[in-house]
Amino acid sequence: MIVNKLAQSITAFVLSAAIARALGAEALGQYLLAYSYYFIFVGIASQGLKILFTRELAREPQKTPVYLMSGTCLQLIFSFFSYAALVIVVFLLPYSSKTSTVCYIVGLTIIPFALSNITEAIFQAKEKMHLIAISTVPIYILRLIIMIWAMQLKYGIEYLGAILFFSETLILVIEWIFITRLVQIQWQIDRGFILKTIKNARTFFAIEAIAVVSDRIQILILSLLGNEFLVGLFGAITQLLQPFLIIANSITLAIFPRFLKSVYQGKDKQKQISEKIIEILLMIGLPLFLGLLFFGKNLLVLIYESDFAEANTALSLSAMSLLFLPFTRTLCYVLVANHFEVVNLREVVITTTLGSLGGVALVSQYHLLGAGIMVLLMAIIAFSQYVYFTYTLLFPLNLSRIIRRPVVISTLMVVIFLILKKINLDFLFTLIIATSFYIFFMIFITINALGGIHVVWQKIIKNR
Repeated sequence: MIVNKLAQSITAFVLSAAIARALGAEALGQYLLAYSYYFIFVGIASQGLKILFTRELAREPQKTPVYLMSGTCLQLIFSFFSYAALVIVVFLLPYSSKTSTVCYIVGLTIIPFALSNITEAIFQAKEKMHLIAISTVPIYILRLIIMIWAMQLKYGIEYLGAILFFSETLILVIEWIFITRLVQIQWQIDRGFILKTIKNARTFFAIEAIAVVSDRIQILILSLLGNEFLVGLFGAITQLLQPFLIIANSITLAIFPRFLKSVYQGKDKQKQISEKIIEILLMIGLPLFLGLLFFGKNLLVLIYESDFAEANTALSLSAMSLLFLPFTRTLCYVLVANHFEVVNLREVVITTTLGSLGGVALVSQYHLLGAGIMVLLMAIIAFSQYVYFTYTLLFPLNLSRIIRRPVVISTLMVVIFLILKKINLDFLFTLIIATSFYIFFMIFITINALGGIHVVWQKIIKNR
């Protein structure tokens, strides 16, 4: 699953940079806007069923044939309604005809992607997640190559949307080939099952609907109160923050089973694990924020082009969210492990509502800068809620112990950044040197935290 997520994120990052360089910021904005509408409507139509089916099939694997056929039928119906809703919404909003056309084409991807969620739910329930990676990762890479080749041949953004649709359809076909080897197909539809599923999935649909809107709300507001060019600039900003989000999600997902076990070991154990994970993420997030503060403009120009340099201030504001994300990502899983998932639902609702209201005022007044402030505002709102409920329901955090090492490594990196800024090398060399020093400092602090080089060496010998 991590391989699948990494491939998806990396190819999306490379594609964004390629579109910006080949077609410009406005075209990137059109693609990201269309993808945002697709992401929202496919999430509403399919993610609730995927979560529900995965849970139920893990409990009752003998019902897999029923879930496959009747679930696919139900998902197909939801997909058609969801695509129709997307078309209506985009048609009613004041977008240009080209932007609307791109949204319609990319939106078609709702149907194959939603249907593939049924097969993937079965793979997950049967613990055959490697089949998902086999079906998707090669297609993601091939799709990226074809899209870049199409842009080199001067094809427009509409053709990239068509390639996206056909690639997801191909993934669906491949997954069905695999599913026929795992499941005995029963070509019949259970109407009672469909009605029961609709009833049971209502809560999941509500949670996913709020979550996907919250994830893309900045782009939607910016597209309505600004233009596609600003959406492209903001998309470049969010892509630069993606590496940290991938790392944070992977670490917290990997540590989640330990959180579950620590529930039975007492709150002190939970507190110890939580503080360590937050500390690790801060040791990544805080130096990254400072690096973007010093060299964010250079990085935007290196990856995209000179037009994106004006997004530097908004990037700095958005990057400040990296100071709060280590807490929200970690405490989210801690609360779920303790069966306080209602806090997560409450947080999403409050953060999305307040962030959207604030975002409308901020973007209408400050445009791209307002979108950057909105990202920071939503991060602070989420952070405040998670910390408050962790304190009141579970345990207090020792902030001085958490931030000690992140502050040390960040202080060392600031010295390196100031020196590199002073000597003014080529930015690519600057990036390599800064990264090398960061890795060295991380190794040194980690060895020191483990008791020193002699203790680490003894542990290595003992393990051998």
